[in-house]
Amino acid sequence: MAQRPTLLVVAAPVEVRAILRSFGIDQIPNLWDPIRVDRPAGPVEVVLTGIGKSNAAAATARILNPEIHGAVVSVGIAGTLDPGTAAIGAVVVADPSMFADEGLETPDGFQDCDAMGFPLGDFAGSAPPTDPELRDRLAAGYLTGGVATVSTCSGTDALAARVRARTGAIAEAMEGAAVGLVAHRLGVPFAELRVISNTTGDRARQEWRIREALSTLGAVIGRLF
Repeated sequence: MAQRPTLLVVAAPVEVRAILRSFGIDQIPNLWDPIRVDRPAGPVEVVLTGIGKSNAAAATARILNPEIHGAVVSVGIAGTLDPGTAAIGAVVVADPSMFADEGLETPDGFQDCDAMGFPLGDFAGSAPPTDPELRDRLAAGYLTGGVATVSTCSGTDALAARVRARTGAIAEAMEGAAVGLVAHRLGVPFAELRVISNTTGDRARQEWRIREALSTLGAVIGRLF
C-alpha cells in the first residue's frame, strides 16, 4: 500500500520558498495549490495558504483529505515569548498549539471560549489536540513548548507579557492552532513546528534574524521529510 503524503501548511512565500528549496525546487506555488514532492521519508504536499488563522484554516479545510493525507504539519517561523528558553534560531515543536485570543477580555481578566460556554471543539480549553507520535518524531533533538496562535502579534512589552501569562507559551505565530482545529475535526494527525526568527515586545527594540531562521527552517524540514 502506498504511503500517504504529509501535508505541510505554510503561510508566507518566504517560508514556502525556503522549504521547497530544501527539496530541490526553486519556485513559489500559487495560493492553495499544493506541490507534491516524493521524499526519502515519504511523499509530502506543500501548500501556501497566506498568513493568519482564516487563510490557514480555509486552505487546510479545502485541501486536507483524511482519505489521502496521513498527517498535517503547520510549519514556519515565529517570535519568541521566552528568549531564555526559545532563543532566536531555536527550533520549537509545539506542545501544545493554542489559540491565544479567542474569547472575552473583561475587567477581571481573559476568558477563553470554553470558559464562556462556547467550546471550540470536543476538547477542553483553547488547544486542539496534537498527535503525540507525530510531535515526538518531529521533536527529536529539538525544543518543545507551547506556541500561541495570535491574531495580533506582540509589538509591545505589555501585549507580549499578557500572551505569555495567559497561555504559558514560549513562542507566538499566526496559524498553527487554526490548522490543528481543522485537522482535529477531520481526524488527521497534526503537529506544528516553528523556527524562532525574532523577539517580541516593544517594536523598536525587537531583534530579527529572518534570513537565518528561514535557512534553518529549510534545513530542518529537509532532514525531517
